[in-house]
Amino acid sequence: MENTIFSLLPPLVAILMVVITRRVLLSLGTGIVAAAFLLAGFNIAETFAIMWDAAKGIVVADGELNTYSLYIILFLLLLGTITAFISISGGSRAFGEWAMKRVKTRVGAQLVGAFLGVIIFIDDYFNALAVGQITRPITDRQKVSRAKLAYIIDSTSAPMCVISPISSWGAYIIALIGTILAAHGVNEYSAFSGFMQIVPMNFYALAALAMVFIVSLRNIEIGPMKKHEERAITEGIVVPQDKPVPGELKDDLPTSTKGTVGDLVWPIVALVAGTVGMMLWTGASAVEGEVTIFGIFENTDVTKSLVTGGLLGLAVALILFVRQAVVLKGVNANVFGKGIVEGIKSMLPAIYILIFAWVIVDLIGRLETGKYLAGIVESSNINISFLPFLLFLVAGIMAFSTGTSWGSFGILLPIAGDIAAAADITIMLPALAAVLAGAVFGDHCSPISDTTILSSTGAGSHHLDHVMTQLPYALISAAISSVGFLIIGFTGSTLTALAVVAILLAAFAFIFGSKTTQEEVLKENLAE
Repeated sequence: MENTIFSLLPPLVAILMVVITRRVLLSLGTGIVAAAFLLAGFNIAETFAIMWDAAKGIVVADGELNTYSLYIILFLLLLGTITAFISISGGSRAFGEWAMKRVKTRVGAQLVGAFLGVIIFIDDYFNALAVGQITRPITDRQKVSRAKLAYIIDSTSAPMCVISPISSWGAYIIALIGTILAAHGVNEYSAFSGFMQIVPMNFYALAALAMVFIVSLRNIEIGPMKKHEERAITEGIVVPQDKPVPGELKDDLPTSTKGTVGDLVWPIVALVAGTVGMMLWTGASAVEGEVTIFGIFENTDVTKSLVTGGLLGLAVALILFVRQAVVLKGVNANVFGKGIVEGIKSMLPAIYILIFAWVIVDLIGRLETGKYLAGIVESSNINISFLPFLLFLVAGIMAFSTGTSWGSFGILLPIAGDIAAAADITIMLPALAAVLAGAVFGDHCSPISDTTILSSTGAGSHHLDHVMTQLPYALISAAISSVGFLIIGFTGSTLTALAVVAILLAAFAFIFGSKTTQEEVLKENLAE
């Protein structure tokens, strides 16, 4: 069943079930069973053995602890605990009151999240979780739905990381590009300069970023997002309480009335400083020869850095809690244990989904679903001018089906390079850009993507609510991007393609924004 059309069945089953049943764990579990069943050749006993092996791989890989997945889980638990103690110390309440005096509109609250998403581009995991923790009190006070916040987080984190050379994504992509250029004897430009030339060709990343600001400024609510935003405005319900919400603390957790903005800010500052500092340290330690900023980010250990930052942030949060309990008498010290328990419990829904997603991604990898999709492109006889457009679509389907943009990069970038080198070397960079753009697009739409899961976690949104509300905006951005890739494929002009993408975005903002803004004003008046 490997590397055949049947390898598409497990991801399709999981994704269709998610949409139909709206039960994420059941749907992912069904996809896992289907994938293992195919890998086992329909042998029941072997099916269970394969599932156990995939699940065990989350803890132990190649005879060693799988620190990548374990560190991510530990970081989530640390983040939940930090959030609990920030809340107990009164930091969230104080920050919300402070923000209310300065951010007085729903548009302003959304723009805070958008700007933070653009600024924090070091790593997508860190971006998703940190921006959510900082922005959530502001958007909650301004009655912005958690689904909207999750969309803002997700549609700024990966798009920024994929176009930034100083990020974990950028370093990985530059390394891949260097290998591709060396394999085909391309010496007109270096891997870094090639990456920088690709940035303006990554039409989806640019369109997705622009779409976030357009949607925030023009109050454009499409599809399921409209329902969530209307409920937030008229009823004050930012997140429906009909199922567990990742990252959400229980309402009965005690809160100090003597908290300050610093009780929230300093743990976050420690978290950021510890993470970035450790990224620089681990990257510099692993570089052989001359140490450069790009070499550092290529070799950095992101997950170890996240845990280090999380431990430092938790230490600061606990110090501030002790200050509140012992010095200011703002809260009873006996709630320490409750803070730990509730902080951990708040992250368990996200961890369950993440573990299931990792298992199904592993099994889909064994089925070689990505290779099958890539082979379709490699073997097809097409007009080379259509190559960027087709690579964008295939990369999108691959990332959507496999739940991993990085896996799609690793498989499709070399294939895109091979096709371009054999047909027309001048289309090399547009072809690589199309793969990067399509992979981010597919990742945005996929319910089994870890970055999608962590974006909903950071925002405190139901996972499926985030997937369904983000989908229309991602599809619109993808449609606009597709036009750009067709234009660059036929004309070779990046500027022309960019101009058309910009015009289409402006037209979208004008057509949808003007009407929706009037409706939004009416809703706000009715709510008042």
